[in-house]
Amino acid sequence: MAVVSKTVMSEGKAAKQAGQPDSANPYPAGSQNSADWLEGYTYDEAEQNTDRAESDT
Repeated sequence: MAVVSKTVMSEGKAAKQAGQPDSANPYPAGSQNSADWLEGYTYDEAEQNTDRAESDT
């Protein structure tokens, strides 16, 4: 996903570092700012692949 606002992304990153829950996202669900905030919030998490099941091998 492309980040449009690095400022909003930084807000999400700072919120996570401050121990806030992801529900602290102040932007409307579905908006670009919300997506950018969540991108910052989850910057240090492994990307999840949802198009196929995980293998047990």
